[in-house]
Parts: sequence; structure tokens; C-alpha cells
Amino acid sequence: MAVTELDTAADAPTKTATKKNKPRGNVRIYDHAVLVIGVLLMMGPLVVAFMTSTFDHVTIHREGMQIGFGGNFLETYKNVLYQEGGFTGEVTGLLMTQNSLILGIGFAVGKIIVSMLAAYAIVYFRFPLATFSFWVIFSTLLLPLEVRILPSYEVVQQLGMLNTYSGLIVPLIASATGTFFFRQFFKSVPNELIEAARIDGAGPVQFFWDILVPLSRTMIAAIFIIMFVVGWNQYLWPTLMTTEEGYFTLVRGIRNIMQQMIGADIPEYNEALAMAILAMLPPALVIVIFQRMFIKGLVEQEK
Repeated sequence: MAVTELDTAADAPTKTATKKNKPRGNVRIYDHAVLVIGVLLMMGPLVVAFMTSTFDHVTIHREGMQIGFGGNFLETYKNVLYQEGGFTGEVTGLLMTQNSLILGIGFAVGKIIVSMLAAYAIVYFRFPLATFSFWVIFSTLLLPLEVRILPSYEVVQQLGMLNTYSGLIVPLIASATGTFFFRQFFKSVPNELIEAARIDGAGPVQFFWDILVPLSRTMIAAIFIIMFVVGWNQYLWPTLMTTEEGYFTLVRGIRNIMQQMIGADIPEYNEALAMAILAMLPPALVIVIFQRMFIKGLVEQEK
């Protein structure tokens, strides 16, 4: 009898642990179910758009969005990439992709450089009103591009930078968001590193290039991803800054296709959808490739 009681007492913790683990398993199932539903809701429209792009534009105009694969996949995407069009008859999808890449990369790299230098000056250089200057920069978040687009356009026009890549990129590279993130990161750098650099005789430029830049690689990756996606998806600014088709981006190309309904003409819906799919690929690839560094840059501090 005593042995039976001891065995029962020994098995009690195991049974209790088993009962405690059951709710955790249910919670995991619910979590995965929510994630799967979220993926379906986000990827479903993209899959339908891709499938519809494989049909001809007449079928899409007559029957709407399609589920299934048509027979125009290679033809549609070949036309989108290589067929010359526009008013000049010289614009291709590859050219617009190149323009979008130049805008996205230039936008991101310029913002990173300016933001890092501004944050470095605010944190490590002692000058009057440094904190006030930072809050003035940060307050520009209250003035989005749409608010200041007319004076910005006037400045670019007076400088003769319309229909140029510099006119597309340079006026947008000042970033209060990037300055804020780099300022917070630089303030978390241990003072021991600063003292060690001073003892070794490192100057301001050497300290910035040899110490701060390597330490900031994850933060740089995170800011690059955010700014690249923002620059790639710009529509209003390139529309105002460029009137020559040689500087059109993919986003503008989609708009131009959808404006072809004149008289009895039917817009090339399949090419517009194919161009939309192509326009989503580079930002998606950048996020997938650099997602680990993106997460580390925002939630971790590797020093």
C-alpha cells in the first residue's frame, strides 16, 4: 500500500506538467492558424493578380480577374520588359526598372549618409543648441513631402535639375527618421570606446569610419530596407520632377498603361498587372535577403 501511494505521489508532478503543457500546445496551434490566415489574406490578391496577368487583356476586360493560368505568360512579360512604347516609342520596362532602382538605391544611400553624419555631429560634437537642432530636424516629420512639394519643385526648377536623377534624389535625402535612429544608436555606444580611440590617437573621421560605421552595420541595413522601399514606391515626386519618358519609373508606367482607354481601345490589363508584379519583386527580395539584419538593427544593439 505504501509503495502504491509513493508511486502515485511520484506520478503527480508528471501529470500536472502534462496538463500544463496542453494549453501551450493549443496556443501554438492558434498562433500558427492566425499566421496562416494572415499570409493567405496578404498573398491571395498577389496570386490572383499574377494568374490574371497570364491571360489576354480582352478576356480580363470581359470576364474580370481570373483564377488559373492563361497561355500568355511569356508573351506578356516579354512585352512588359522589352517592348518599346510611350509617346517616343523608346521606353521599355527594363528602362523603367533601371530608373526605379536608381531612385530607390540613391534615395536610401543618400538618406543613410546624411542621417549618420547629422547624428554623429549632434551626439559627439559639443556645439550650442545641439539638442534644439535635433528637435528642429525631428519636427520636420510633421511636414511630409506632400506639404512642401511646391516649394521643393520651385527650388529644383531654379537649379535646373528637372528631368535628372539628381533632381529626383537630392531633394529627398534629408531624413529626420534616420537621424533619430542613428542618434539613439550612437548615444548607446560605450564611453570606453571613445576613450580608447582618443588614447590611440584616432581623429573624428577615423573614429567615425573605423568604429561607428562597423558597429552600425545592422542599423544601416534596417534603414536601407525602409528607405529603399519608400524610394522605390515614390509616385508623386517623380511625376512632378520628370516630364521626359526616359526618366519614368515602374509606378508611372502602370499609370500610363491604364490611361490608354481612348474610344474603343482596351487598356492592356495583363501588362499592367505584370508590371505591378515586377514592381513588387525588388522590395520583396531586399526584405527577404536582409530580414535578419533588419530585425537586429531595430531590436538589438551589437556592440
